[in-house]
Amino acid sequence: MKYYKRVLTIAGSDPSGGAGIQADLKTMSACACFGMSAITAVVDENTIGVMGVHPVPVAFVQGQIHSVLSDIGADAVKIGMLHSAELILAVKQALASYPIRNLILDPVMVATSGDKLLQDEAIGCLRNELIPLMRVITPNIPEAEILLGEKISSQKELPRVAKKLSCDGKVSVLLKAGHLKEEELTDVFYNAETDEMLNLPSKRIFTRNTHGTGCTLSSALASFLAHDLPLNDAVRQAKGYVNQAILHGKDYEIGKGHGPVHHFYQFWE
Repeated sequence: MKYYKRVLTIAGSDPSGGAGIQADLKTMSACACFGMSAITAVVDENTIGVMGVHPVPVAFVQGQIHSVLSDIGADAVKIGMLHSAELILAVKQALASYPIRNLILDPVMVATSGDKLLQDEAIGCLRNELIPLMRVITPNIPEAEILLGEKISSQKELPRVAKKLSCDGKVSVLLKAGHLKEEELTDVFYNAETDEMLNLPSKRIFTRNTHGTGCTLSSALASFLAHDLPLNDAVRQAKGYVNQAILHGKDYEIGKGHGPVHHFYQFWE
């Protein structure tokens, strides 16, 4: 018998298809994985902004997680939008029953449009209860600033910040530099398992089509880890996939705001 590489995403739904569950499942498919989902919230949004968030009842989210993992299982789990402290604790409790090493958290707090997606009281819960259980977290600069309670103004600060976010060297951190102003962007990856810092340079791609890049990156990383790649290799592959998805999607026009990346650039133009 053949077996799929299985990845579960626990996140919110984006009806416009560029971010959230929809971006996650597209990414997992493009990266040769069988994608599954537990939806935490139904978000009313498009390329322009977020109009509303309708939370899925916490017990129902737990039910989705248990239904998938007790039957199919997972080689990796990607966690995205968790809007409340109650939900964060529920997801922590649900995952505790399943010994999955590849837990990836994209600490979604603000949408590409600038709209807030996480309640203030949930920030400490995310930092103290869920992040320490992860193998990798993938914050951008605004998310890192919120988690640390300090401003980040330059590229040279990123290695220090990544290490500071690592829960005393227990959690690996992929810190994304996209919100800085330089044309040459260097994401940094602190590998807590080997205590090494990797620089991941790339040139800025000038485009409005950046909706869902964080969801896409974390899902690609989960997918490559599900394929048993070493951690550093999985990070490099995920970064490469996202860069190419942005590059191939930059000239498309879709929506009136921030359009999506091209998740299936390897298969069609």
